[in-house]
Parts: sequence; C-alpha cells; structure tokens
Amino acid sequence: MPDGRGGENWPPSAHVTRLRQRAGWLKTVRCFFAARDVIEVETPLLSQAGVTDVHVESLRERGTGRWLQTSPEYAMKRLLAAGLGDCYQITRAFRAGEQGRWHNPEFTLLEWYRLGFDADQLIDEVATLVEAFLGTTRMVRKRYADAFIEAGLPDPLVAGEAELMRAASAHPEAAPLPRSLGRSALLDWLFSQVVVPRLPGRCFVTHYPADQAVLARLDRRDPRVAARFELFCDGVELANGFHELTDAGELRSRFESDQSARRRAGQSVPDIDERLLAAMTSGLPDCAGVAMGLDRLFALAAGDDSLAGVMAFPWDRA
Repeated sequence: MPDGRGGENWPPSAHVTRLRQRAGWLKTVRCFFAARDVIEVETPLLSQAGVTDVHVESLRERGTGRWLQTSPEYAMKRLLAAGLGDCYQITRAFRAGEQGRWHNPEFTLLEWYRLGFDADQLIDEVATLVEAFLGTTRMVRKRYADAFIEAGLPDPLVAGEAELMRAASAHPEAAPLPRSLGRSALLDWLFSQVVVPRLPGRCFVTHYPADQAVLARLDRRDPRVAARFELFCDGVELANGFHELTDAGELRSRFESDQSARRRAGQSVPDIDERLLAAMTSGLPDCAGVAMGLDRLFALAAGDDSLAGVMAFPWDRA
C-alpha cells in the first residue's frame, strides 16, 4: 500500500533495459572524445560563487552556503588557463525552478572545450557527435535575427521594447507573458515561445544579440551580435556554445550588470567568481566551448517524449 511518502514510486522511471543502454551511450561519448585526444576532467559540484545569469536560478546548500553548479564552466576555464588543454566533463548539474517533460532540477551535462576552435568549428564537432546518436540528416544553420523575421517578428537587433511587447501580445497561444519584462527578457520569451516552435528539425541558431551573449565574445565584424550558438532538435534545446570571451574586464562588467538586474528583480544575487576572473587575467587561451544536455540527447535517441524514459530517478522519484 502507498505510505503517503512516495513509497509506491520506488522503481526507476526508465526500464532497466534502457538504463543499460544509457551506460552504453555514456561509453560512446567517452570514446568520441578519446578518439580526438580530449581528456576527461572532474571539478567540484559545490562552489563559493554561483551563476549571475538572470535567466538561470542556482540551488544553494544550506549547511555551507555554497552553490550547486549549473554547469562546470567556470572551473573548467580555470583548468584551461592553467594549461590543461582540450578537455570535457560529464557531470551532474542543478538548476532551480526547472521541472517538466524536458527539465529536471538535477540533470546530466556534457561540457567540452577546444583550444583554437571558433564557433563554426565547434558547431561541426557538435553535429558529428549528435549524428552518432540520432543519425545523419540535414542540419540547418540560421542566424538569430533571420529566425525572428521568418517567424513574423520584428528584427531583434533593432526593435525597441515597445515593439517587442506588441509582438509578444500578438501571440495569445503562447505561454502567459510574465510581468515587468525588459528588452532582453522579451527577446528570450519571444524566442522560446514563438521562434523555437517554428525552427526546422535540426537547427543551429547562431549570432545571438549582444545582450544575449552570456560568456561569448562579440563578433568583430558586427558587435551587435555574439559568437554564440544553440542547437535545437525538433524544438528541444540540446546544446549552448560560445567562442569564449577571454577579456576578464569585460566579463566582470557583464557579471556586475547581471547582479544589478537580479537585485532589481528581487532574485538571489550570487557572488562573482573571482577565481575565474583571476584565471582569465592570467590568460585564458583562445577556445570555444559548449554544454549539452545528455538526458535530452539520450531521450531523443531512444524516441522517448520525456527525460523520465532515460533517467533512473527523476525529481518526483528522487
């Protein structure tokens, strides 16, 4: 009989056959990087500094006050600055407030960095890895602004906040529009609610607006856009990558801007990662990096319509 504490949910949500298959998929990932002489690393899950990105909410451990990492990015860049070279990591990552068919607060993330690569070269490598799991098919590359315009929206590089709000209000079929959205948040809402559902099957979106750059460098030919890309497969975001920013002063400015925005919004305000900035000042080599949600990749490879089909114990069974 159910005990009222979830005792009836003791079995894994994924069939044991699928979990054995998952173990094989993890081996495939490791073989992919071993063949390219990219080494596997491990970094802490708990850190004194969290992530300042206004679109990401970190989880905090009460006893120590340290933050559970949303990705291993900061620590891996410290390894790159120390001279480690090309590296990857398969790790658990954590994000608050993200639960659903394609979201779990605790998930498995693959992150890797390639010295001397730009965004286009890393896109090629991401495509090769994805094809190893999902098979070969046409992969479209589409600029962020073009994707907006093709979806019937204003040009995101020139449209003002009022114009973007009018465009958002014209889509009542989408998720409810949050209150007090600024321009950057409006772009993010329009992109997720209107643009992504209209993208072709496998699509790399590139050249994000500068205010959506996160940790990517700006395009030297057009500083209105950043050397950032995301991969979407049938509307599911799989990967987010950058030609990495190496200017510590510019990164500090972005972190401080994020902190100010989080204070205005009443969000938690994690400390800036001073060790990352010190490492970048020491010298982060020219590189490109990408984070990929492995649970999502495995679910698509299995033909499942949710993460639960490839995870042992998702949030409601953990």
